[in-house]
Amino acid sequence: MATVRGCNLPEDLYFNIEHNVWARKQGDVVTVGMTSYASFLAGEIVSISAKKGKTVKQNKSCATVESGQWVGAVKAPVGGEVVKVNELLMGKPSLINEDPYGQGWLVQIQVTDWDNECGDLVTGADAMEAFEAKMEAEGFGGCGV
Repeated sequence: MATVRGCNLPEDLYFNIEHNVWARKQGDVVTVGMTSYASFLAGEIVSISAKKGKTVKQNKSCATVESGQWVGAVKAPVGGEVVKVNELLMGKPSLINEDPYGQGWLVQIQVTDWDNECGDLVTGADAMEAFEAKMEAEGFGGCGV
């Protein structure tokens, strides 16, 4: 796992840098979550609602999360149907903060056009460089700082 400014960012995931979300592709299904950077910025997540059974477009809301200081949409890194919501989060939404790449995933999307939409996602060293540039531009000191 790579770390950029104290934020964990697994190099094997696909990232939408602009929207601070990640994707893990498993066949035609993509698991989606917030990055550790996003969850640090939001503060402790206290609730989530997701669009299970709905078709979502790339870069449009697939879920909404709320913390004590922020309410915002989680943007889908790819389009498709939201086929599963992480039920663990209904009882413990703070898992998003505690384990954003494991038990804190948000939704799973049945992808409709991976080949055309994955070009907007980055992975590996490219993602780490892009996050460093984003954090620098936003004046972000680091996770845990």
